[in-house]
Amino acid sequence: MLEKLKSKSVELMAEDALYISLLIVFVGIASFGLGRMSVESGVEQVANTAGVTIIQPEPTEKGLENTQTQANQLEIQLVASKSGARYHLLTCPGASQIKEENKVFFNSAIEAEAAGYTPAANCQF
Repeated sequence: MLEKLKSKSVELMAEDALYISLLIVFVGIASFGLGRMSVESGVEQVANTAGVTIIQPEPTEKGLENTQTQANQLEIQLVASKSGARYHLLTCPGASQIKEENKVFFNSAIEAEAAGYTPAANCQF
């Protein structure tokens, strides 16, 4: 009787292992596919002259004027320290470490570089 239970439990464990393995593979493939779809659906990457990548939406049916207005409103905000030599995006960890009274803001990388700052290595521009 004990031998029958052991053999049944071994069979069930083998079936469970196969099921779990197939489930993991399926979830991985589905996740990869969803990630690819999110990148391809409606987002266009445009590089400006400063080498900074700006993500802008593709033109909609409402017309080109709407996207031009959005592009004009989309300005890159950069911050640097008065006593430092590097500039950061506002979302970079280094930007949050600068004291408020020492922050210097720029609208573009060209402005920051003209003021003598260089890009921070830990920020992804």
